[in-house]
Amino acid sequence: MIKKGDTVRFLNAVGGGVVTRVDEIKKMLYVEDADGFEIPVLEKECVMVGAVNKETNFPKRDFSSKTEHTVAEKQIVEVDTKKPEQETRSYEQIIETVEGETLKAFLAFFPQDIKQLQTTSYDCYLVNDSNYFLYYNIIYGENNNRKSLSNGLIEPNMQEEITQISKDELNSWENLRVQIIPFKKNKIYTPQNVLDVQLKINVVKFYKLHSFTENDYFDDLAMIIDIVSEKENQKLADISPLEIKNAMLHKEEIKRPRITLRQQVPDVIEVDLHINELVDTTAGMGNADMLQLQLTKFHAVLNENKSRKGQKIVFIHGKGEGVLRNEIEKLLKSRYKTYYFQDASFREYGFGATMVTIK
Repeated sequence: MIKKGDTVRFLNAVGGGVVTRVDEIKKMLYVEDADGFEIPVLEKECVMVGAVNKETNFPKRDFSSKTEHTVAEKQIVEVDTKKPEQETRSYEQIIETVEGETLKAFLAFFPQDIKQLQTTSYDCYLVNDSNYFLYYNIIYGENNNRKSLSNGLIEPNMQEEITQISKDELNSWENLRVQIIPFKKNKIYTPQNVLDVQLKINVVKFYKLHSFTENDYFDDLAMIIDIVSEKENQKLADISPLEIKNAMLHKEEIKRPRITLRQQVPDVIEVDLHINELVDTTAGMGNADMLQLQLTKFHAVLNENKSRKGQKIVFIHGKGEGVLRNEIEKLLKSRYKTYYFQDASFREYGFGATMVTIK
Protein backbone atom coordinates (compact mmCIF):
# COMPACT_ATOMS: atom_id res chain seq x y z
CA MET A 1 0.00 0.00 0.00
CA ILE A 2 1.36 3.39 -0.99
CA LYS A 3 1.70 5.85 1.88
CA LYS A 4 2.79 9.44 2.50
CA GLY A 5 6.47 9.99 1.70
CA ASP A 6 6.71 7.19 -0.90
CA THR A 7 8.13 7.93 -4.35
CA VAL A 8 5.84 6.92 -7.24
CA ARG A 9 5.65 6.94 -11.03
CA PHE A 10 2.46 7.44 -13.04
CA LEU A 11 1.34 4.45 -15.12
CA ASN A 12 -0.92 6.31 -17.57
CA ALA A 13 0.98 9.59 -17.82
CA VAL A 14 4.50 10.92 -17.93
CA GLY A 15 6.15 11.79 -14.61
CA GLY A 16 5.84 11.08 -10.92
CA GLY A 17 7.04 12.40 -7.56
CA VAL A 18 6.65 12.11 -3.79
CA VAL A 19 3.29 11.38 -2.12
CA THR A 20 2.35 14.31 0.14
CA ARG A 21 -1.05 13.05 1.32
CA VAL A 22 -3.42 10.12 0.83
CA ASP A 23 -7.22 10.11 0.56
CA GLU A 24 -8.07 6.53 1.58
CA ILE A 25 -11.81 6.99 0.96
CA LYS A 26 -11.43 8.05 -2.67
CA LYS A 27 -8.26 5.95 -3.17
CA MET A 28 -6.56 9.15 -4.30
CA LEU A 29 -2.91 10.17 -3.92
CA TYR A 30 -1.56 13.71 -4.01
CA VAL A 31 1.88 13.67 -5.63
CA GLU A 32 4.37 16.55 -5.57
CA ASP A 33 6.41 16.61 -8.80
CA ALA A 34 9.92 17.98 -9.38
CA ASP A 35 8.53 21.49 -9.96
CA GLY A 36 6.73 21.54 -6.61
CA PHE A 37 3.22 21.13 -8.03
CA GLU A 38 0.79 18.79 -6.21
CA ILE A 39 -0.97 16.44 -8.66
CA PRO A 40 -4.05 14.35 -7.66
CA VAL A 41 -4.03 10.84 -9.14
CA LEU A 42 -5.81 7.53 -8.44
CA GLU A 43 -3.71 5.09 -6.41
CA LYS A 44 -4.24 2.32 -8.97
CA GLU A 45 -2.63 4.52 -11.63
CA CYS A 46 0.66 4.76 -9.68
CA VAL A 47 3.52 2.42 -8.98
CA MET A 48 5.93 2.84 -6.10
CA VAL A 49 9.64 3.16 -6.85
CA GLY A 50 12.68 3.56 -4.63
CA ALA A 51 13.49 6.93 -3.06
CA VAL A 52 16.04 8.94 -5.04
CA ASN A 53 19.62 9.35 -3.78
CA LYS A 54 20.39 13.04 -4.24
CA GLU A 55 24.13 12.39 -4.67
CA THR A 56 23.85 9.81 -7.44
CA ASN A 57 20.40 10.76 -8.82
CA PHE A 58 19.47 7.07 -8.73
CA PRO A 59 17.01 5.19 -6.46
CA LYS A 60 18.21 4.10 -3.05
CA ARG A 61 18.27 0.40 -2.29
CA ASP A 62 17.44 -0.76 1.24
CA PHE A 63 18.22 -4.37 2.18
CA SER A 64 17.97 -3.94 5.94
CA SER A 65 14.45 -5.38 6.12
CA LYS A 66 15.17 -8.40 3.91
CA THR A 67 16.28 -11.79 5.21
CA GLU A 68 17.37 -13.10 1.82
CA HIS A 69 18.95 -11.31 -1.13
CA THR A 70 19.59 -12.20 -4.72
CA VAL A 71 23.18 -12.71 -5.82
CA ALA A 72 23.21 -9.31 -7.51
CA GLU A 73 21.84 -7.62 -4.35
CA LYS A 74 24.43 -9.31 -2.15
CA GLN A 75 27.19 -8.16 -4.47
CA ILE A 76 26.01 -4.56 -4.15
CA VAL A 77 25.91 -4.84 -0.35
CA GLU A 78 29.40 -6.36 -0.29
CA VAL A 79 30.81 -3.63 -2.53
CA ASP A 80 29.30 -0.96 -0.31
CA THR A 81 30.80 -2.68 2.78
CA LYS A 82 34.26 -3.47 1.47
CA LYS A 83 34.87 -0.36 -0.64
CA PRO A 84 32.83 2.51 0.76
CA GLU A 85 34.84 4.98 -1.33
CA GLN A 86 33.50 3.51 -4.57
CA GLU A 87 30.21 4.84 -5.89
CA THR A 88 27.72 2.08 -6.74
CA ARG A 89 24.60 2.76 -8.71
CA SER A 90 21.50 0.67 -9.20
CA TYR A 91 19.42 1.81 -12.13
CA GLU A 92 15.77 2.39 -11.40
CA GLN A 93 13.55 -0.24 -12.95
CA ILE A 94 11.90 1.15 -16.06
CA ILE A 95 8.21 0.32 -16.40
CA GLU A 96 7.70 -0.51 -20.07
CA THR A 97 4.48 -0.61 -22.08
CA VAL A 98 3.60 -2.29 -25.38
CA GLU A 99 2.93 1.11 -26.96
CA GLY A 100 6.29 2.38 -25.71
CA GLU A 101 8.20 0.19 -28.18
CA THR A 102 7.19 2.68 -30.87
CA LEU A 103 9.47 5.70 -30.67
CA LYS A 104 7.53 8.88 -29.84
CA ALA A 105 9.14 12.23 -29.05
CA PHE A 106 7.55 15.68 -28.94
CA LEU A 107 8.34 19.32 -28.33
CA ALA A 108 5.72 21.08 -26.19
CA PHE A 109 5.36 24.87 -25.91
CA PHE A 110 3.45 26.63 -23.10
CA PRO A 111 2.63 30.35 -22.98
CA GLN A 112 3.47 31.72 -19.54
CA ASP A 113 0.41 33.97 -19.82
CA ILE A 114 -2.09 32.54 -22.32
CA LYS A 115 -4.18 35.74 -22.10
CA GLN A 116 -1.27 37.85 -23.39
CA LEU A 117 -0.04 35.92 -26.44
CA GLN A 118 1.30 39.07 -28.11
CA THR A 119 3.83 39.73 -25.34
CA THR A 120 4.26 36.58 -23.22
CA SER A 121 7.27 34.26 -23.02
CA TYR A 122 7.08 30.49 -23.56
CA ASP A 123 8.32 27.35 -21.78
CA CYS A 124 9.63 24.57 -24.01
CA TYR A 125 9.59 20.90 -22.93
CA LEU A 126 10.91 17.72 -24.52
CA VAL A 127 8.55 14.74 -24.07
CA ASN A 128 9.79 11.15 -24.35
CA ASP A 129 6.74 8.89 -24.73
CA SER A 130 8.62 5.62 -25.27
CA ASN A 131 10.52 2.82 -23.50
CA TYR A 132 13.85 4.20 -24.73
CA PHE A 133 16.43 6.47 -23.18
CA LEU A 134 17.09 9.39 -25.56
CA TYR A 135 20.32 11.29 -26.04
CA TYR A 136 19.19 14.57 -27.55
CA ASN A 137 20.71 17.72 -29.04
CA ILE A 138 18.54 20.67 -30.06
CA ILE A 139 20.09 23.30 -32.32
CA TYR A 140 18.73 26.60 -33.63
CA GLY A 141 19.93 29.22 -36.13
CA GLU A 142 20.53 29.25 -39.89
CA ASN A 143 23.23 27.85 -42.22
CA ASN A 144 26.61 27.90 -40.48
CA ASN A 145 25.40 30.27 -37.76
CA ARG A 146 23.91 27.68 -35.40
CA LYS A 147 24.00 27.11 -31.66
CA SER A 148 23.21 24.09 -29.47
CA LEU A 149 20.24 25.19 -27.43
CA SER A 150 19.98 22.15 -25.14
CA ASN A 151 21.41 18.64 -24.97
CA GLY A 152 21.42 15.75 -22.56
CA LEU A 153 19.77 12.44 -21.69
CA ILE A 154 16.06 11.98 -20.99
CA GLU A 155 14.65 8.82 -19.37
CA PRO A 156 11.79 6.72 -20.78
CA ASN A 157 8.28 8.11 -20.31
CA MET A 158 9.48 11.44 -18.95
CA GLN A 159 9.28 15.12 -19.84
CA GLU A 160 11.98 17.72 -19.33
CA GLU A 161 11.96 21.50 -19.57
CA ILE A 162 14.76 22.48 -21.94
CA THR A 163 14.46 26.27 -22.13
CA GLN A 164 12.34 29.42 -21.91
CA ILE A 165 11.76 31.61 -24.96
CA SER A 166 11.07 35.33 -24.87
CA LYS A 167 8.91 37.03 -27.51
CA ASP A 168 12.01 38.62 -29.04
CA GLU A 169 13.68 35.21 -29.45
CA LEU A 170 10.80 33.55 -31.32
CA ASN A 171 12.05 34.43 -34.81
CA SER A 172 15.29 32.51 -34.22
CA TRP A 173 13.18 29.38 -33.62
CA GLU A 174 11.89 29.20 -37.19
CA ASN A 175 14.65 26.71 -38.04
CA LEU A 176 15.30 24.00 -35.45
CA ARG A 177 17.38 20.87 -35.81
CA VAL A 178 16.66 18.00 -33.42
CA GLN A 179 19.07 15.07 -33.12
CA ILE A 180 18.05 11.99 -31.09
CA ILE A 181 19.77 8.66 -30.35
CA PRO A 182 17.39 6.07 -28.77
CA PHE A 183 18.71 3.15 -26.69
CA LYS A 184 18.01 0.93 -23.67
CA LYS A 185 20.26 0.25 -20.70
CA ASN A 186 21.37 -3.20 -19.60
CA LYS A 187 18.96 -5.20 -21.77
CA ILE A 188 18.45 -6.65 -25.23
CA TYR A 189 16.21 -4.47 -27.43
CA THR A 190 15.26 -3.65 -31.00
CA PRO A 191 17.42 -0.72 -32.15
CA GLN A 192 15.64 2.38 -33.42
CA ASN A 193 16.89 4.67 -36.17
CA VAL A 194 18.82 7.75 -35.14
CA LEU A 195 16.76 10.90 -35.76
CA ASP A 196 18.16 14.06 -37.35
CA VAL A 197 15.18 16.29 -38.05
CA GLN A 198 14.96 19.78 -39.51
CA LEU A 199 11.89 21.50 -38.00
CA LYS A 200 10.35 24.51 -39.71
CA ILE A 201 8.27 26.23 -37.02
CA ASN A 202 5.70 28.83 -38.03
CA VAL A 203 6.14 31.42 -35.28
CA VAL A 204 2.81 33.04 -36.22
CA LYS A 205 1.11 30.11 -34.48
CA PHE A 206 2.47 31.31 -31.15
CA TYR A 207 0.14 34.32 -31.38
CA LYS A 208 -3.03 32.30 -32.06
CA LEU A 209 -5.02 30.83 -29.18
CA HIS A 210 -6.24 27.78 -31.13
CA SER A 211 -2.62 26.62 -31.56
CA PHE A 212 -2.58 25.60 -27.89
CA THR A 213 -4.77 22.56 -27.28
CA GLU A 214 -5.50 19.84 -24.75
CA ASN A 215 -3.07 16.93 -24.97
CA ASP A 216 -2.18 13.57 -23.43
CA TYR A 217 0.92 14.77 -21.60
CA PHE A 218 0.11 17.93 -19.64
CA ASP A 219 -2.83 19.42 -17.76
CA ASP A 220 -2.28 22.83 -19.41
CA LEU A 221 -2.98 23.77 -23.03
CA ALA A 222 0.13 23.36 -25.16
CA MET A 223 1.40 23.48 -28.74
CA ILE A 224 2.67 19.97 -29.49
CA ILE A 225 5.11 19.18 -32.32
CA ASP A 226 5.61 15.51 -33.22
CA ILE A 227 9.32 15.12 -33.98
CA VAL A 228 9.04 11.58 -35.41
CA SER A 229 6.16 12.52 -37.75
CA GLU A 230 8.10 15.54 -38.99
CA LYS A 231 10.94 13.17 -39.93
CA GLU A 232 8.53 11.02 -41.96
CA ASN A 233 7.18 14.10 -43.73
CA GLN A 234 10.71 15.11 -44.69
CA LYS A 235 11.24 11.72 -46.36
CA LEU A 236 8.28 12.47 -48.63
CA ALA A 237 9.59 15.98 -49.30
CA ASP A 238 12.94 14.50 -50.42
CA ILE A 239 11.29 12.88 -53.47
CA SER A 240 12.22 15.00 -56.47
CA PRO A 241 9.63 16.39 -58.95
CA LEU A 242 11.35 14.35 -61.70
CA GLU A 243 10.78 11.10 -59.77
CA ILE A 244 7.11 12.00 -59.30
CA LYS A 245 6.76 12.80 -63.02
CA ASN A 246 8.36 9.48 -64.08
CA ALA A 247 6.14 7.55 -61.70
CA MET A 248 3.05 9.18 -63.17
CA LEU A 249 4.12 8.49 -66.78
CA HIS A 250 4.98 4.84 -66.20
CA LYS A 251 2.30 3.80 -63.76
CA GLU A 252 0.31 0.71 -64.64
CA GLU A 253 -3.23 1.15 -65.86
CA ILE A 254 -5.62 -0.07 -63.20
CA LYS A 255 -9.05 -1.35 -64.06
CA ARG A 256 -11.40 0.65 -61.92
CA PRO A 257 -14.57 -0.91 -60.55
CA ARG A 258 -17.91 0.46 -61.62
CA ILE A 259 -19.02 3.39 -59.48
CA THR A 260 -21.91 2.64 -57.19
CA LEU A 261 -23.97 5.16 -55.30
CA ARG A 262 -23.26 5.18 -51.61
CA GLN A 263 -26.01 5.60 -49.08
CA GLN A 264 -26.11 9.19 -47.92
CA VAL A 265 -24.60 9.54 -44.45
CA PRO A 266 -26.88 11.36 -41.98
CA ASP A 267 -25.82 14.56 -40.27
CA VAL A 268 -23.81 14.48 -37.07
CA ILE A 269 -25.58 12.62 -34.25
CA GLU A 270 -25.37 14.26 -30.83
CA VAL A 271 -25.60 12.06 -27.72
CA ASP A 272 -25.71 13.80 -24.33
CA LEU A 273 -24.23 11.47 -21.70
CA HIS A 274 -24.90 13.72 -18.72
CA ILE A 275 -26.62 11.52 -16.17
CA ASN A 276 -29.61 13.85 -15.78
CA GLU A 277 -30.30 13.34 -19.51
CA LEU A 278 -30.41 9.57 -19.11
CA VAL A 279 -32.50 9.16 -15.94
CA ASP A 280 -35.13 11.22 -14.16
CA THR A 281 -33.47 10.81 -10.77
CA THR A 282 -30.17 9.52 -9.45
CA ALA A 283 -31.57 8.66 -6.03
CA GLY A 284 -29.92 5.51 -4.70
CA MET A 285 -27.24 5.48 -7.42
CA GLY A 286 -23.53 5.62 -6.63
CA ASN A 287 -20.82 7.05 -8.88
CA ALA A 288 -20.01 3.59 -10.26
CA ASP A 289 -23.70 2.97 -11.11
CA MET A 290 -23.99 6.28 -12.95
CA LEU A 291 -20.76 5.67 -14.88
CA GLN A 292 -21.93 2.21 -15.92
CA LEU A 293 -25.24 3.64 -17.16
CA GLN A 294 -23.41 6.28 -19.23
CA LEU A 295 -21.10 3.67 -20.78
CA THR A 296 -24.05 1.39 -21.57
CA LYS A 297 -25.60 4.27 -23.54
CA PHE A 298 -22.27 4.83 -25.29
CA HIS A 299 -22.07 1.17 -26.38
CA ALA A 300 -25.71 1.14 -27.52
CA VAL A 301 -25.30 4.18 -29.79
CA LEU A 302 -22.14 2.78 -31.43
CA ASN A 303 -23.81 -0.60 -32.01
CA GLU A 304 -26.84 1.07 -33.59
CA ASN A 305 -24.62 2.93 -36.07
CA LYS A 306 -21.81 0.39 -36.69
CA SER A 307 -22.94 -0.25 -40.30
CA ARG A 308 -23.07 3.46 -41.22
CA LYS A 309 -19.59 4.09 -42.61
CA GLY A 310 -18.57 7.72 -42.23
CA GLN A 311 -21.24 8.50 -39.63
CA LYS A 312 -20.06 11.12 -37.13
CA ILE A 313 -21.31 10.91 -33.54
CA VAL A 314 -20.62 13.56 -30.89
CA PHE A 315 -20.70 12.22 -27.32
CA ILE A 316 -21.20 15.09 -24.85
CA HIS A 317 -19.59 14.01 -21.58
CA GLY A 318 -18.69 17.32 -19.97
CA LYS A 319 -15.27 18.19 -18.56
CA GLY A 320 -15.74 17.49 -14.85
CA GLU A 321 -12.97 15.33 -13.35
CA GLY A 322 -12.46 13.57 -16.69
CA VAL A 323 -13.49 10.09 -15.49
CA LEU A 324 -16.13 9.47 -18.16
CA ARG A 325 -13.93 10.99 -20.87
CA ASN A 326 -11.02 8.71 -19.90
CA GLU A 327 -13.22 5.59 -19.91
CA ILE A 328 -14.57 6.48 -23.38
CA GLU A 329 -11.07 6.99 -24.74
CA LYS A 330 -9.92 3.63 -23.32
CA LEU A 331 -12.82 1.87 -25.06
CA LEU A 332 -12.13 3.66 -28.35
CA LYS A 333 -8.48 2.62 -28.19
CA SER A 334 -9.28 -1.02 -27.43
CA ARG A 335 -12.77 -2.30 -28.27
CA TYR A 336 -13.48 0.27 -31.02
CA LYS A 337 -9.91 0.87 -32.22
CA THR A 338 -10.97 0.83 -35.92
CA TYR A 339 -13.01 4.00 -35.36
CA TYR A 340 -11.49 7.45 -35.60
CA PHE A 341 -12.05 9.88 -32.72
CA GLN A 342 -11.05 13.42 -31.81
CA ASP A 343 -12.11 16.35 -29.61
CA ALA A 344 -15.37 17.82 -30.88
CA SER A 345 -15.59 21.47 -31.93
CA PHE A 346 -14.36 23.67 -29.09
CA ARG A 347 -16.58 26.51 -30.33
CA GLU A 348 -19.72 24.37 -30.00
CA TYR A 349 -18.91 22.07 -27.09
CA GLY A 350 -15.90 23.50 -25.27
CA PHE A 351 -13.65 20.79 -23.82
CA GLY A 352 -16.58 18.51 -22.94
CA ALA A 353 -17.24 16.40 -26.03
CA THR A 354 -15.62 13.70 -28.21
CA MET A 355 -16.50 13.10 -31.88
CA VAL A 356 -16.35 9.50 -33.20
CA THR A 357 -16.34 8.61 -36.91
CA ILE A 358 -17.55 5.12 -37.85
CA LYS A 359 -15.01 3.42 -40.13
